Amino acid sequence: MAYKPQFKVKATYMRGGTSKGTFFNIADLPKEAQEDSRKRDKLLQRIVGSPDIYKKQMDGMGGASSSTSKAILVGKSKVPNHDVDYYFCQVAIDKDFVDMSGNCGNLSSAVGPFAIKEGLVDNVPQNGVCCVRIWQANIKKTILCYVTMEDGMVKEMGDYEIDGVAFPAQEIKLEFVEPVDPSEELFPTGNLVDDLEVPGVGTFKVTMITAGIPTVFVNADDIGYKGTELQGDINSDTKALEKFEKIRVAGALKMGLISDAKEALTKQHTPKIAFVSPAQDFTTSSGKKLKANEMDLHVRALSMQQLHHAMMGTASVAIGVAACIPGTLVNLASGGGEKDSVTFGHPSGTIKVGATLLQKDGKYIVEKASMSRSARIIMDGNVYVPAGTMD
Repeated sequence: MAYKPQFKVKATYMRGGTSKGTFFNIADLPKEAQEDSRKRDKLLQRIVGSPDIYKKQMDGMGGASSSTSKAILVGKSKVPNHDVDYYFCQVAIDKDFVDMSGNCGNLSSAVGPFAIKEGLVDNVPQNGVCCVRIWQANIKKTILCYVTMEDGMVKEMGDYEIDGVAFPAQEIKLEFVEPVDPSEELFPTGNLVDDLEVPGVGTFKVTMITAGIPTVFVNADDIGYKGTELQGDINSDTKALEKFEKIRVAGALKMGLISDAKEALTKQHTPKIAFVSPAQDFTTSSGKKLKANEMDLHVRALSMQQLHHAMMGTASVAIGVAACIPGTLVNLASGGGEKDSVTFGHPSGTIKVGATLLQKDGKYIVEKASMSRSARIIMDGNVYVPAGTMD
């Protein structure tokens, strides 16, 4: 058999918030990957280094965590009044599938700078702030990404710090416009709080919300935690991870996201499962000591069956919206009452999130949710792919 050399694909490796991923201009993908979703997924998996039975992604661009096993596709938008279409691909580390059922809020902050770099945005100012209008094609939502320009270049370096990222960078503000369409149910069951029966585990009070990304919130003390746990407290505990997955599956069924438990195996990105607790002193994963008066509540969330080292951007949107609605478990954990923003503690520190809501006919309408992140290009060039990957 004749040797077939590797082929190369233009790619950019970027950090966005507390996540990293490999970014592609859709026009630069091989033609067969643009036309065939199966071949596209095989290409992205091989580039990231999945599926890897060793869970290390040693032979690819992934970093062996849910925060780094990501691929992002961006192209000129086909939707009126938007600059780019953005497809988020959560690549399973050790399993053979790519989940496109949700979004990555952290990497949304990198989509704007990437789109500008690729020449996909018109009328970019030489100096000032460029609002990149993003169509999140997975969930069909609008994201506004505010990128600072300086002398015709994206300004990446600044003094804005994010807990979970070692170095400061330029702040990028994000607005998630109508993260839940007014015609959709913000609370799928119609309740702010439900009793969720989890076979083999128990029955818990939960808040289930669809803002940002479908999320199931449970009180930390109801499942045996303080709410100040770090990754090592959860991710090394196989029984705990199994319990969280059972809660996630029960929540997915209750929210109508899946029709049977087996379907949850192919939709591991959604819903997220998170546990909340009142503000309290804690020590972050970096050893920094934070006081209760520096936050409104604690939230810990799992992504792809692992406790996140900080907080997913989309889950941050869910937290911000739920916290601003009196009576949800998130709101009650933060002290209850009317709010327009909260600061919550997570394993790496704190994040401030906000939401603008109104009530109409007894229902909450989310006009927008907001948060700030930062992003920068780490690598720009070609990624090499073994021949036959898309066969």
